[in-house]
Amino acid sequence: MRLERLKCLPVAVFSLFLTLSGSIAFAQHEEHGQPTQEAEHAPTEKKGFNATEVIFGHVLNNHDFHFFDIVGDDGKKHPVSLPLPVIIYSPERGLTAFMSSKFEHGHAVHNGYAMLTDHSIAEWGLDPKKFNPQDIVAVNENGEYDASVKVYDLSLTRNVVQMLIALALFTWIMLRIAKRYKSGVGVTSAPKGSQSLLEPVITFVRDEVAKPNLGAAYYRYLPYLLTIFFFILINSLFGMIPGSANVTGNIAFTLVLGVTAFIVIMFSANKHFWAHIFNPPGVPGFVKVILIPVEILGIFIKPFALIIRLFANMVAGHIIIICLISLIFIFAQMSSVAGWAASPLSVAFTVFIYLIEVLVAFLQAFIFTNLAAVFIGQAIEGAHHDHEPEGVHVGSGHDDPVLV
Repeated sequence: MRLERLKCLPVAVFSLFLTLSGSIAFAQHEEHGQPTQEAEHAPTEKKGFNATEVIFGHVLNNHDFHFFDIVGDDGKKHPVSLPLPVIIYSPERGLTAFMSSKFEHGHAVHNGYAMLTDHSIAEWGLDPKKFNPQDIVAVNENGEYDASVKVYDLSLTRNVVQMLIALALFTWIMLRIAKRYKSGVGVTSAPKGSQSLLEPVITFVRDEVAKPNLGAAYYRYLPYLLTIFFFILINSLFGMIPGSANVTGNIAFTLVLGVTAFIVIMFSANKHFWAHIFNPPGVPGFVKVILIPVEILGIFIKPFALIIRLFANMVAGHIIIICLISLIFIFAQMSSVAGWAASPLSVAFTVFIYLIEVLVAFLQAFIFTNLAAVFIGQAIEGAHHDHEPEGVHVGSGHDDPVLV
């Protein structure tokens, strides 16, 4: 019973954190700079809860770690956040570096640059399809957008910083475990501590992912498979910490993993693989006209499926959690009684989805790794299938697995 309470503690803290921050953040309308025309005509109008703003503010990238807002005596919101370095290169202005706090969350100009907000995009008449909030653009002496200055944003955003922190932590853990094995712990004696935690996972990837799909060639690809498995897993788990970034829910993150898998598959492909692509055996000639383009297209669809599957699953879970918490404030807009009545149900469902997301983190790391092994196995099928070790059965690999 005590263990179950401990499992729910992070979720309870997460829910309380969102509840408090949301109630503070949306208690009053934020006013910066000149009021809009609508505000001038209706100055007493209260801004309603914007669930879309909260959801996308959580799942999208940012130039700081935003935790919550405090409404001061002046009636304005004062964000509590951890600023991150902004690094900008412009051919016209050179290299510039400063902290993101200089932008004052998009309401100030610094060194001739500004961070876009929904208000500034509309005020300057910028195309919302090309410009997004948090983008950094150059401005002229009047503080207006300057299209003549090209800007290359090299900033350390929260996704980048969190990924580096997770990578550093993972590297430290693995080096510490390797040092123990070199000293004999886990070799001449039973594994201890983090060894006993990670060794079954490594053995699982080797025996259930690498060997069945790669046969005798599994040892050559095991470092790559273990790397992507733990890299996805640790970043997914970091994303479950309140106030952190959803790194694995970023399309750029999954794109790099997918492209890496594509490169490994292409460099592993042998003549048997390409023969099945450009000249499928046992297929009538008129069918080959249709089948060959499909096979060529399938080469690119496989890594694309890896990219979209991981991205969609990790984003969906975070959006569901934020939506469930947002129900509290949506009902509270109707009446305070409805808001308090919806709170227990929303928090209960949030706890459930939160625990499911922990399972999904492990599941998606396994699925990505397993499918990568399957696709590599298909590329080297002719090589490892002919030299299959005795007692090891390797499937044909023609049929792609269907994993949910």
